[in-house]
Amino acid sequence: MFNKKQARLRRARKTRAKIAELKAVRLCVNRTNCHIYAQIISPCGGLVLASASTLETGVRKDVANGGNRAAATTVGKLIAERAKAAGIEQVAFDRSGLQFHGRVQALAEAAREAGLKF
Repeated sequence: MFNKKQARLRRARKTRAKIAELKAVRLCVNRTNCHIYAQIISPCGGLVLASASTLETGVRKDVANGGNRAAATTVGKLIAERAKAAGIEQVAFDRSGLQFHGRVQALAEAAREAGLKF
């Protein structure tokens, strides 16, 4: 029987395989208890085109706690701005097997509002 981590990684593998099959640029999200990270990764999977996280000094000044929805919204806006600057308009959303809920949802909605399409 799978434990929670193995089940999440299995879901992530399936999603990444489908995104790789489509040859799409992906917006990959990773979340910990204290921080949230987002990366735009090239279709080949070997190149990070843009990234944003709550560890950056600019984001740390805006939000007191990196592990809440407000911080995720800030990171979502920031990653969308950086993707636009890199010439990326459309991405595939890779939530790393996490539920589309809470901080992951807040990041995705903020990125959509800032102009990313997925």
